[in-house]
Amino acid sequence: MENQVVVEISARHIHLSQEDLETLFGKGYELTVKKMLSQPGQFACEERVTVVGPKRELAGVSILGPVRSATQVELSLTDARSIGVSAPVRESGDIENSGSCKLIGPKGEIEIEKGVIAAKRHIHATPEDAEKMGLTDKQIVSVEIPTSNGRNLTFGDVVVRVSPSYALAMHIDTDEANAAGMAPNTMGTIIK
Repeated sequence: MENQVVVEISARHIHLSQEDLETLFGKGYELTVKKMLSQPGQFACEERVTVVGPKRELAGVSILGPVRSATQVELSLTDARSIGVSAPVRESGDIENSGSCKLIGPKGEIEIEKGVIAAKRHIHATPEDAEKMGLTDKQIVSVEIPTSNGRNLTFGDVVVRVSPSYALAMHIDTDEANAAGMAPNTMGTIIK
């Protein structure tokens, strides 16, 4: 069917800078690939850390690799509220004036003053996929999620991100997936 995209559920996770990785895991430490993800070159790691907020902590939070230029913690809004941190809805990488927290690893801990966000729902697309579907970079679309459980839902404010380094997929967080009663890897229909 035309304008279909697989909708993947992105659970809480962390992207670390090399400096912060070494503080948490030790000098010269390198991430261990657990499994490759749908986006080329991206992977879930064996390593996990604890995210600490003023109210409570989330233990065993996954790290995604490879390392990035800045540390970023992506939580659902429910996660953020439960630990007492601010997590503005943002595109990945947009961390100015975002939430703060403490991260604890096996060799150390860090306080990040910014970097906690709730990821804005988005579609990754290659230039070829975007052209075929009539989409452009930064375009805002809606995506209809059909379900058989009586919780059909259309997500608005979905940002399209176009790059040759992407693979076609939509990412939503666990709160959004639960609101739709969605099974993993459901196909959504893009509405322009």
